[in-house]
Amino acid sequence: MRRAYFAWVGLLAALMVPLIAAATSPLLAWRDPLYIIAGFAGIISMGFLLMQPLLAGRDLPGLSPMASRRLHRLIGISLVAAILIHVGGLWVTSPPDVVDALLFVSPTPFSAWGVVAMWAAFGAALLGIFRHRLNLPFRVWRLGHTGLASVTIVGSVVHAMLIEGTMEVMTKTALCALVVLAWAATLAKLRIWDIRRRN
Repeated sequence: MRRAYFAWVGLLAALMVPLIAAATSPLLAWRDPLYIIAGFAGIISMGFLLMQPLLAGRDLPGLSPMASRRLHRLIGISLVAAILIHVGGLWVTSPPDVVDALLFVSPTPFSAWGVVAMWAAFGAALLGIFRHRLNLPFRVWRLGHTGLASVTIVGSVVHAMLIEGTMEVMTKTALCALVVLAWAATLAKLRIWDIRRRN
């Protein structure tokens, strides 16, 4: 019971501290409200990326396998929504920058990483939605879904670390490190790459 309590408190702190730190950034004073909303949608997306591998690996205490799967789907949908808000807000406030990013001609290196992560997230979500219609063997489907999710995580972490914005450096680094650790631990636990049938 105590272990579960500390696990959930730790997760809540990992999700909330970066948001609180960003909310106190002096850079917000010069930003348009829609731009701020878009930025915080990006931070929330990173929090979702921390939860997804933990749910996939069933590492959150107190959740049944069924509850973990359902929450994994719900967070996946929420992640796509947060990405759309993030990109949509930036589009409204600065269309040329978003166009350059989507065309991979932006002079800022973080833009390309963000765009790749975005499309990979959409691909992973589509595989999740159309899993049964695709009629793929489960292990092959899981390999594709997890591969796209992995691209999303790596791209998002590099994207976030390269941006010098409202996110406070230490909390941003800690959150990104936790995302990578959760992702790596889940890959090792589930052995996603092994698509052979097991007896």
